[in-house]
Amino acid sequence: MEARETVAPWGASKYDGYRTLKENKEIINIAKKIQGLSGKAVIEYGREVERIVKTNCRDKREIERSLDGMLDFCFSPKIRTLYRKLRRFYCGIDESAAIRYVHYYRDMWDPKEKKLWQKKH
Repeated sequence: MEARETVAPWGASKYDGYRTLKENKEIINIAKKIQGLSGKAVIEYGREVERIVKTNCRDKREIERSLDGMLDFCFSPKIRTLYRKLRRFYCGIDESAAIRYVHYYRDMWDPKEKKLWQKKH
């Protein structure tokens, strides 16, 4: 049986929320690549966080570089755990900077309705 493309009803264009089978496959492939990158990020950032904490690293740039990089992968529960661990460690070095990283996380990952700490306009 041959796969057929989805046809949008009522003459709707593909920009009306309907995707072709080919477009769906492309999205699935992209999602798989992101998942693979996430797995690699867990390994690499896991090593980095452990090294920073074990050596009691005080280099703010290095810590912030790691936090910035992990922030993009915080959709992963394992990365979120590493992010929080490093952020808590950083709190003992620069509390105000560590608090900013709480806000960076919230800005990027919390749903809008949960952003109660932000001022409403």
